[in-house]
Amino acid sequence: MAQEDNTYLIRQLEHLNTIGVALSAEHNHQQLLEMILLGAQQITNADGGTLYTITNDHHLKFEMMCNKTLGIAMGGTTGVPISFPPLPLYLENKIPNLTMVAACAALQAHTVNIQDAYQAIDFDFSGTRKFDQNMGYRSQSFLTIPMKNHESEVIGVLQLINAIDANTGEIIPFSPENQSLVESLASQAAIAMTNHHLIEGFKNLFESFIKLIADAIDQKSPYTGGHCRRVPELAIQLTQAAINTTKGPLKDFYLSEKELYELKVASWLHDCGKVTTPESVMDKPRKLSAIFDRIELIDQRFELLKQQAENQLLKSKLALFSTLESIDYAKQSTLLEIEHQAFVSQCNENRDFLRHTNYGSEFMSVEDIQRVDEIALTPFKDADGKSIPFLSANECEHLKIARGTLSSEEREIINNHIVVTINMLEALPYPKSLARVPEYACGHHERMDGRGYPKGLTKEQMSIPARIMGIADIFEALTSRDRPYKKAKTLSESLTILGRMKVDHHIDPDLFDLFVREKIYLKYAQAFLEPEQIDEVDLSKIPGYQP
Repeated sequence: MAQEDNTYLIRQLEHLNTIGVALSAEHNHQQLLEMILLGAQQITNADGGTLYTITNDHHLKFEMMCNKTLGIAMGGTTGVPISFPPLPLYLENKIPNLTMVAACAALQAHTVNIQDAYQAIDFDFSGTRKFDQNMGYRSQSFLTIPMKNHESEVIGVLQLINAIDANTGEIIPFSPENQSLVESLASQAAIAMTNHHLIEGFKNLFESFIKLIADAIDQKSPYTGGHCRRVPELAIQLTQAAINTTKGPLKDFYLSEKELYELKVASWLHDCGKVTTPESVMDKPRKLSAIFDRIELIDQRFELLKQQAENQLLKSKLALFSTLESIDYAKQSTLLEIEHQAFVSQCNENRDFLRHTNYGSEFMSVEDIQRVDEIALTPFKDADGKSIPFLSANECEHLKIARGTLSSEEREIINNHIVVTINMLEALPYPKSLARVPEYACGHHERMDGRGYPKGLTKEQMSIPARIMGIADIFEALTSRDRPYKKAKTLSESLTILGRMKVDHHIDPDLFDLFVREKIYLKYAQAFLEPEQIDEVDLSKIPGYQP
């Protein structure tokens, strides 16, 4: 008999060890709770059990219930909610609730082992009796164990009901040996739960910090804050499509759940360096914008130029009046008026042209650039009567910006945000699961032909997630409706520009084809774009794409 007992005990210890290893490896909270309760039932051959956790407001919350005889399985991963209200640890006037066995075990931090609940005099089992009467059941032996973590803090209660004799099937008390085993399991379980909560807490803190950075950029600039929130959505959509595809160059691409989370973190942080970019550059709405839009000074200059021309007209008329006969004077005066009106009209046209030029665009023609130079040379007198160019060298340089609103110097300041991003992200001590965050986050301005920045990487030198970031970043910027320097583009306009970028070896061609083929652009548009932006897309007209 002693040998049989030893064999049984060894078997139970093996069960305990197996469960303990599994608890350490489990990351799903509900699965963890279920594993604890079912493991305890298995060790003790208990018919039923309940797992409670202690809430912040001092209650025992039902997390998982199981009863083999009654076929009850609620909570955990079952999908069946537990409708019972939490058990209070304290009654009115903060009196400890010591009449309920689970509350007593939690409050006094010790195990309660009851052979027969109906014979117990220290606890109120009226609720148990009522349950038994309704269900045709007999609750007898109870083993209620507080779950204490590594700091001896009770975080939950494990309660087992009706130990079953494996040979006779009879209900028996929970033995001291089984009590000791379950206490050991409860301790391991509490530590596993605490570790899970700590990991989840740090993960939530990390994610909150990431979003805090995006919010900081949002406060700094409402134009890029939306970008920081939308790019992750688009990047994950395209990544999921790449994972799901079963054909083409991307058919073998795969990311695990952890790797997908790594990309999500990177996409949230891809523009974090913009916290150092001056708002005057980042949000520059017009080419001449500085502290204010300098086009207003040029407007005033045109008015002054016309007044100077009018003064010269009057002087010329006065000179003619003193030297010519009335008939000749009238003729010459009319010619001067015509010439003056032509000059005024030209001034107005040039003013309107510069106003239009001051808005950023995707392209500025050579003719328009030459016209800016010609206007700059228009004779103009300063306060001392000295002739000076109508436009300063700086004004001329900014008005001739071919794309957008930024000068080469300002573009360099903007581009530097990716260098700052790299420095910020590479300075962080990442765990192994997030080690590629800097690479993914900092590749969205590289090009497939190596002409991007900051490192000039080629397609072969970049991972697929980093290339995904490039398309997500560009498409969001094209369709964004909150940029101060451009109108939001429609789907067809945006896909045309992306198609040109594919042909120009700017973006990954395979990812672009997937982006179009799987209609990722449309899924994103339905969630984030205005209705007027969602136009009909003719796939045959997209450059570089073969339907």
